[in-house]
Amino acid sequence: MTGGHGTAAPGDEPPTSVPDGAPDGRIRVAVVDDHPVFRLGIAGLLASLDGIELVAQADGPDQARQAVDSGVDVVLMDLDLAGESGIVLTRELLGRDPDLRVLVVTMSEDDVSVLAAIRAGARGYLLKSAPPERVEHAIRAVASGELILGSGVAERALSYVSSPGPSTTGLRATAGLTDREAEVLALVARGLDNAAIARALVLSDKTVRNHVSNVITKLGVRDRAAAVAAARDAGIVAS
Repeated sequence: MTGGHGTAAPGDEPPTSVPDGAPDGRIRVAVVDDHPVFRLGIAGLLASLDGIELVAQADGPDQARQAVDSGVDVVLMDLDLAGESGIVLTRELLGRDPDLRVLVVTMSEDDVSVLAAIRAGARGYLLKSAPPERVEHAIRAVASGELILGSGVAERALSYVSSPGPSTTGLRATAGLTDREAEVLALVARGLDNAAIARALVLSDKTVRNHVSNVITKLGVRDRAAAVAAARDAGIVAS
């Protein structure tokens, strides 16, 4: 760490941050993740880098809001926070600070989640297995306004946008799911309820209910759980 500013310890203490607009050009980073080991790993990595400082650690939405309100440049956002969608939280934090850069860092590789995160305003997407040098590059890149997609993710995301890719064939093609229905299905698979999906995709609750109903009908299953199981078996969403 540089500049004598403390990093908030994982736990219940509120996050700390340097004053807004660090005069020496440092990139102020906050990590939002409910896994202490990952937060510690990021803290160790950023402490070794010039010009980047970890100024806040948060294990949930409340601390993340405090961190953003106190002034940060880049947020490393876990997509799978307990009790909250990282996609929903990304959208909310950007509403609080439109200049914020969010870099999604997650174990998940499913294509729909990539698109949902980018649509929510995230400027980058990295796997948690990415090497340190890639994490550093991504932080610096998104801080300067670039869009970063992690290794292997960019090609799949572009394929998803342009044409049916490997993960959208099979059951999806047979069932005739639309892109939006597949997107809703992926968020259902993440455990989001209709209200959370509506917030993430900026849709009405009724529209989400209709999409879920269409998915269940097209897949020929009885309920949401069966739809998710069928989609995972077919590779439409990540297991």
